[in-house]
Amino acid sequence: MIKQIAHLGIAVKDLEAAKSFYQDVLGLKCVGEEVVPSQKVKTAFIPVGEVSIELLESIEPDGPIAKAIEKRGEGIHHIAYQVEDIEAALAAMKAKGVRLIDEQPRQGAHGAKIAFIHPKASLGVLVELCEYPH
Repeated sequence: MIKQIAHLGIAVKDLEAAKSFYQDVLGLKCVGEEVVPSQKVKTAFIPVGEVSIELLESIEPDGPIAKAIEKRGEGIHHIAYQVEDIEAALAAMKAKGVRLIDEQPRQGAHGAKIAFIHPKASLGVLVELCEYPH
């Protein structure tokens, strides 16, 4: 079901400052930014080997990233796993009684279909499933 870790989502207050750290201090390169209005977020992706860092800045004060930062501060927000068939992965998890935030996929960055597993079902970690277009 799971192919690989797709990315680590990191909630940040200031996307430009965060990009500066990753680029100027760590020597990594941002390969693109995208606004995902449905998630009320602006993202920047920074590849590190086969995995990416996804920096997430809220574009609305009531967005999920703004709420996460208000509650826990900046830092790791989620771990995203790439799957081949997100609908099948969600159905299998639901059949096993896993608590899902999203029972149906929604649109994410880069044209991906995404869905989240509730952290109470995954040892306190917010897990995202991603299916990228072929």
